[in-house]
Amino acid sequence: MRCHVCGSELVSMVTDLPFKLNETTIVILKDLPILQCSGCSEYLLEDAVMERVDEILSRANAQAELEIIRFAA
Repeated sequence: MRCHVCGSELVSMVTDLPFKLNETTIVILKDLPILQCSGCSEYLLEDAVMERVDEILSRANAQAELEIIRFAA
C-alpha cells in the first residue's frame, strides 16, 4: 500500500497513540497496529483496527483526565 501524502510505501508497525475524547480527557492506546509511511511518517489505521479503537474508546472513562489502555485485537 502507498502513502496518500507522498506515495512512499506503508510499513506495518506497532505504536502508542493518543486520542482526545473531550476537552479534558485523553486516552492513550498502547501497542496499536498501524501502517506508517517510510517517507513522511504519515500513518493509517486499517478498518478492523479502527472499529476496535472505536469500541475501546466508547468504554473509556470520560471523567478521567488521562487513561492508558493496551490495545488487544
